[in-house]
Amino acid sequence: MKDYYQILGVAKNASQQEVKRAFRKLAHEHHPDKKGGDDAKFKEANEAYQVLGDPKKRAQYDQFGANFDQTGGGASGFSGFDFSGFRQGAGSQGFNVNFEDLDLGDIFSDMFGFGGGRGRRGRQSRGADIQVDLEIPFLKVFTGSREKISLRKEVVCYRCDGRGAEPGSKITDCLNCHGTGQVRTSRRTFLGNFSQVGICPECQGQGKKINKPCQKCQGQGRIVDNETIVVDIPSGIGNGQTIKMEGKGAAGGRGRRSGDLYVNIRIKQSPYFTRNGDDVESDLRISFTQAALGGEASVATWNGEVKLKIPKGTQGGKVFKLSGKGIPHLSGRGRGDQLVRVNVVVPRHLSTREKELLRALEDEGGEAARVD
Repeated sequence: MKDYYQILGVAKNASQQEVKRAFRKLAHEHHPDKKGGDDAKFKEANEAYQVLGDPKKRAQYDQFGANFDQTGGGASGFSGFDFSGFRQGAGSQGFNVNFEDLDLGDIFSDMFGFGGGRGRRGRQSRGADIQVDLEIPFLKVFTGSREKISLRKEVVCYRCDGRGAEPGSKITDCLNCHGTGQVRTSRRTFLGNFSQVGICPECQGQGKKINKPCQKCQGQGRIVDNETIVVDIPSGIGNGQTIKMEGKGAAGGRGRRSGDLYVNIRIKQSPYFTRNGDDVESDLRISFTQAALGGEASVATWNGEVKLKIPKGTQGGKVFKLSGKGIPHLSGRGRGDQLVRVNVVVPRHLSTREKELLRALEDEGGEAARVD
């Protein structure tokens, strides 16, 4: 006797879902009309599935084992798909495949012209997504902000509130699909009869019929109009990052869910700061005498000026760190630093008195450069 569990490659305690997945995998691999397919293995896998895929037949198979064929409910009584005549046509030895049950549409849809109705319905079940760019000033990265954007897009019809029907009019179940939004179609092929569930053509998958369409949206449940949307921008956001706003895209027709809005953030460059991760870098110009003698200098930060102590003998290129003056971390915990690079400004034009003083410093062994 054949071991149907071994044929499908599943354990004896496998769930019905595992049995179904195993059969689908073998059907993909061995279908005779696929390149490299194996007619015998496909038929064998089908025979095993017809037994193990049916809980009652599987219970009999598990109970009687080798005597399964003699119980009157054995494999010979439901041998599954009979391929003995499929090359000449299905005839009385054909078989039925339920695409909704086995989800084998990806195998046969191209061969027989089936179109994957459930996939189409899924794509129609919501409004379209929208993607926009939003530019913000650099300083708003430090604080976060609320920005308003105006979009012209499909919105819910305000006259019918998205129902598609005139206010006060009735909406009834579609008679063609009995309110399910789906219809089952069958097609006879050389492999047998195939059935598939698709979108109802009468109600376009809605399951409802509108007796009196809305005058504003013509029964669509949505119109094109301007809408102002407030975007909450968190502090610390980076250039090129995207904010997803669920349900803020195009409205879905007649009660379907709206699509999503994706806001791509663009950050303007700052004349004062350069971003490096969550740190910011800035330049500080000090005079030659400040560098030599030391003192204090005012440094611009995102929330105002602070005083920076300049030690005596500070060299050009020296970097000072202002802790916690950088960009907030997106995690909400802490923030980066501000790194201040010192640029020593050497005067190009000196008065006679200034030249005399610098020469005196040089004569005394000072570190001032010689000035001609």
